[in-house]
Amino acid sequence: MAVAKKKTASVFTRVSPELKEQAEAVLDQLQIPMTTALNMFLQQVVNQQKIPFEITNKRAPTDYSTLTKEQFNNEIKKGFADFDDGNTFTPEQVQAELLKHRRG
Repeated sequence: MAVAKKKTASVFTRVSPELKEQAEAVLDQLQIPMTTALNMFLQQVVNQQKIPFEITNKRAPTDYSTLTKEQFNNEIKKGFADFDDGNTFTPEQVQAELLKHRRG
């Protein structure tokens, strides 16, 4: 009995070497080949008729004027907790990060 072979099509894309390396590391841990992961993504695009995850701009600052008093107070508490935990940056570190992102 002959086994039917599925037809396939090739998809070529360019990504940064760093992104490819990072994705491969995660997929290796999950034991999922890159081809399988990309097929899973494309199948979800078809199934859901949209990108299968939320796309946001993480760098967008919070508009504090839209927060409730409770939400605002929680944001302030997070800031104090970061300070207490030592999660702070020197002005020089902030400037270096800003310059890195401007060039990047």
